[in-house]
Amino acid sequence: MKVKSILVSQPAPPEKSPYYELEKKFGVTLTFKQFIRIESLSAKEFRAQKIFVPDYTAIVFTSRTAVDHFFSLCTELRAPIHDELQYFCLNETIALYLQKYITYRKRKVHFSKVGKIEDMALVMKKHNTEKFLMPVADISKTDVTVFTKAKVKVTLAVMYRTVSADITPEEIKSYDMLCLFTPMGIQSLYDNDPSYQQGEQLLAIFGPAAQAAAQAKELRIDISAPTMECPSMPAALHTWLLNNNK
Repeated sequence: MKVKSILVSQPAPPEKSPYYELEKKFGVTLTFKQFIRIESLSAKEFRAQKIFVPDYTAIVFTSRTAVDHFFSLCTELRAPIHDELQYFCLNETIALYLQKYITYRKRKVHFSKVGKIEDMALVMKKHNTEKFLMPVADISKTDVTVFTKAKVKVTLAVMYRTVSADITPEEIKSYDMLCLFTPMGIQSLYDNDPSYQQGEQLLAIFGPAAQAAAQAKELRIDISAPTMECPSMPAALHTWLLNNNK
């Protein structure tokens, strides 16, 4: 089938994104709409975990989303943020993002220079007398053995959840191709259309976790990424459209 419309289940990218080059080159229409949304736990829900934020001397952040929901929930909880609190971030981008909420001082903000959790654990190891708290999502699969190996004790605190965004079955069916990136995105497809039948609709699936979720639903994967030749979804779409959309 000739593809004319593609739904990409992500937020709209910046103007210079290669996605827009696909529209110009192949005459397709790309629509960007998230299949999932993030929402904070309520103060009552968080308190059920029996975690008292002021008991901790260091906070560990692996995403800017975690930063936003940590400070938002602390405000709702009326939990004081001490000036002495240390922050350990997965990368420098997250560390700099903290300036939205705190006065940035290098002595209290630490980050991995390579952006890997194993490296961040080693940074934390140098401060292993701290009491670490890590804000995570309800579906987090954080491998705490990384911290155990570094002899660092970290408490995981669920502060936000991932839920399916609203999209009608009619809208889902109106696209020639869907691009999905996460297992939750696959689940959202069925949450919004429990009787979903793929039929001729094409599916482009990014990442092994999402692909496994698609296979579990017995979906046909028409475009699989990343690969050595196509490390990104735009690259995978470009290759498919070049070879098939004639």
